Amino acid sequence: MLPLSGPLAETGKQIDDAMRLYLEQNGDTVEGTRIEVIVRDDEGNPDHTREAVKSLVEEDKVDVLAGFGTSPAAAVAAPFATNAKIPMVVMGAQTSVITTRSPFIVRSGATLAQSAATLGKWAAKNGIRNVAALISDYAPGNDALKEFSRAFAGDERTVSDEYRIALTEPDLAAPLMQIKQAKPDAVFLFIAPWQIHRVLEAIAEQGFGQDGIRLIATGDLTDDSILKTLGPSALGIVTAHFYSAAHPSRTNRLFVEAYRTAYGETPGAMAVSGYDGTRLIREALRAAKGDTNGEALLKAMKGAAWESPRGPFAIDRHSREVVQNIDMRRVESVNGENVNAEFATFEDVRDPNNSGREH
Repeated sequence: MLPLSGPLAETGKQIDDAMRLYLEQNGDTVEGTRIEVIVRDDEGNPDHTREAVKSLVEEDKVDVLAGFGTSPAAAVAAPFATNAKIPMVVMGAQTSVITTRSPFIVRSGATLAQSAATLGKWAAKNGIRNVAALISDYAPGNDALKEFSRAFAGDERTVSDEYRIALTEPDLAAPLMQIKQAKPDAVFLFIAPWQIHRVLEAIAEQGFGQDGIRLIATGDLTDDSILKTLGPSALGIVTAHFYSAAHPSRTNRLFVEAYRTAYGETPGAMAVSGYDGTRLIREALRAAKGDTNGEALLKAMKGAAWESPRGPFAIDRHSREVVQNIDMRRVESVNGENVNAEFATFEDVRDPNNSGREH
C-alpha cells in the first residue's frame, strides 16, 4: 500500500523499487512458499487506503500488509491488521504513535522523533544556544519541532522564534527577513517535500550563511533522492538521519550500486526502508519454515537484526520499533556532486516515545 501518484509519489516509488530489488537479488521463494507482491496506490489519501486495505485483506486474503507512506494511511490500516491477525510492516510513516495502533505493526523505516531528538541533542552539545524554527504548517512539522525542542532546551538554550509557512503559496519574505535581523545561532527547518527547493533557494538569497546562521534539519530535507537537484543552496546544511547513500560501508556501497544500476537513481531513506522491510518479511518467512500464519511471522520479526545498508538494524522485541544509528551529516560537494557526508554517529537510537515499552 503506497502513494504512487500525487505529491508523495517519490516516497512510494522508492519503497516499491527497493522491494522489487531485494526480491530480485534474493529470490521470491522461501521454504517452498512464494512471495507475491500486490501493489495498490492510495495516492496519499487515507480514504483510498481504507478501501484498498479492506479489499486486500477480505478479498485477496493477503498474509502481510506493507508499505504505508503516511501516518494517516497507516492509522486507518491498523484495525484491519489487528482483526485479521496479520503483520503490518510500516516502511514510510514516521509518527511515533503508529506502532501502538495495533500489536501486529512492525516498523522498518524510522520515526521522526529519532532524528529530531538526536538533532536537538547534537545542537545542545555543539555551541548552539539560540534557534529560530521555520517549519511547514502541518502535523509532521509541528511534531518535528516538538521533539527537537524537548531534546535541545535547557541551560539557557531556547527556540526563541517559531515561523510556520502555509503549505500552498507560502509567504517567505517576511519570516526570512525577521530571522536574518534576529541572527540566531541556527535555524531549525522542517519543510514539506514539495516546498524544499523553493525554501532553500529563498534562504540562499538572504545569505544566512554569510551572517553565520547555521541551517539544521532532520534528514528529510536533504534526502539523497533529491539532493543533487538542490544545488549549492544545500551546501553546509547539517542534518540528522538514519540513512545516507554516502554511508561508508561495503553493504551500502553494493546496495547503492545495485539500485543505481536497476533504476538510474540514487536511493534515499525510503528506499532503504523498503529494502529492509522486504528483508524482514522474507527472513520471517524463513524462520517460520514457510508458514504464513500471521502470529508465527510476527514472532519471527520481533528481535530480528542484521547489518543494513544504513548500518546496524534491529527490531525491538517489545515495542516492535526499529533500533538504529542516527548519523549527523553535512552537505558537501564531492567531485561536483552534493553528498550527505557523515561526521558523527549516535548509536542504537530508540524512539524516545516508545523506548522498549511493550504495547
